[in-house]
Amino acid sequence: VQLQASGGGLVQAGGSLTLSCAAGRSIFTFNAMAWYRQPPGKQRELVASITTAGVLTYADSVKGRFTISTDNAKNTVYLQMNSLKSEDTAVYYCAADRGFDNYWGQGTQVTVSS
Repeated sequence: VQLQASGGGLVQAGGSLTLSCAAGRSIFTFNAMAWYRQPPGKQRELVASITTAGVLTYADSVKGRFTISTDNAKNTVYLQMNSLKSEDTAVYYCAADRGFDNYWGQGTQVTVSS
């Protein structure tokens, strides 16, 4: 399954970015859609996820600043990121949960300058 992520870039601290991830088929065929990130020199971590039932999960570090959402007609999942901090700098990956593992999209770089 193709997952095409876009929207990364360079932004100043306090700014906003919206990431998009278009799936090659209906996102209802997956258990959940999610965004992960991998900061420089660190392991990949879950940022946010949304199940087909609409259950939302956020990492503590992004609660109140990031919002995950979907456009089911476009088979697309979004990550709205506000009040960005330098520690949000990472490669962001979208993922589709198929139960026993994930499909992964290519990463998109987000760099927050302080």
